[in-house]
Amino acid sequence: MSVRALVAAAMLVTGLTQAPAEPKWKRTTPINDRPNPFTRNANWAQLPAGLAWGAVIGAEPGPDGNIYVVHRCFENSCAGRSEPPIFKFDPSGRMLKSWGVGALVFPHGLYVDRQGHVWVSDAQGRDGRGHQVIEYDANGTVLMTIGTAGVAGDGAEGRLREPTDVVTTASGDIFITEGHAIGGPVNRISKWSHDGKFVKAWGRTGSAPGELNVPHTIAVDSRGRLFVGDRANNRIQIFDQNGTFLEEWTQFGRPSGIAITADDTIYVADSESWGPDEPGWKKGIRIGSARDGSVKYFIEDVESTTEEHSGAEGVGVDRQGNVYGAVVRRMMLEKHSLKP
Repeated sequence: MSVRALVAAAMLVTGLTQAPAEPKWKRTTPINDRPNPFTRNANWAQLPAGLAWGAVIGAEPGPDGNIYVVHRCFENSCAGRSEPPIFKFDPSGRMLKSWGVGALVFPHGLYVDRQGHVWVSDAQGRDGRGHQVIEYDANGTVLMTIGTAGVAGDGAEGRLREPTDVVTTASGDIFITEGHAIGGPVNRISKWSHDGKFVKAWGRTGSAPGELNVPHTIAVDSRGRLFVGDRANNRIQIFDQNGTFLEEWTQFGRPSGIAITADDTIYVADSESWGPDEPGWKKGIRIGSARDGSVKYFIEDVESTTEEHSGAEGVGVDRQGNVYGAVVRRMMLEKHSLKP
């Protein structure tokens, strides 16, 4: 049996019938010892002459088979820059298109939906830009914006504050995580209708079940449950789509990015562990089951034991099982392919 088949077989696990009353996973010792069935390619996507990566924050496959990538232009900001922050690459790494010049300040979250629409969150405000989520079509035409440009919300409906990520569900509802400052005034999840109307929000700053501290990423599984990377609390929190807390997982480290594929394989990018934030846990991408929470594989980062934040923050997975890591501090896009 091939490694690809072995990986696929290992990830077919029985789903839970209901969430346990208490968190199933209690942190004991760091999970650093899982096998890595991938090889790393740090030079898969090449930019045209005259362009260079800034802090790469997101990489997502689209239904067209292309890979969409967001970076922060020069160093760690797109404010006042002339570089495009959004790119589309074909599967070979050839750039097909770029867009978004002048539209974003601090691009943060990236999501590509079933229709191939590209959603980007802008987590800072400056010069009348930012604190928004923007929906584009696959060629860069703006379809919708959520939030008031350049205005940080205070938790009231209709405005966003430091939106970090976005996901849509099969019914068309939109969920946005808000809050990028540790202990900041707004740490919540907001729900919006398919046409961008505010529905509700939940969460407040704290560490109790249902409370949040830098909700950095969000993904949805096959059952429609929302997986929120509650980064400053070193955990994933799972909610239903009405905001009911279901479960807390700590076995994936300190989550910066989450991707969940159709078979409920979960990929969690941990870019901040090892130092004082999460001692003993190596940085990298942990791979397991969104059904039972087991951790099966670990793509260790090349700087897994530095105290500086490194490693992939954003993570995406294509149809072939290739894993893309968007690396902020090293300003690069990594592709991890299953070993033959």
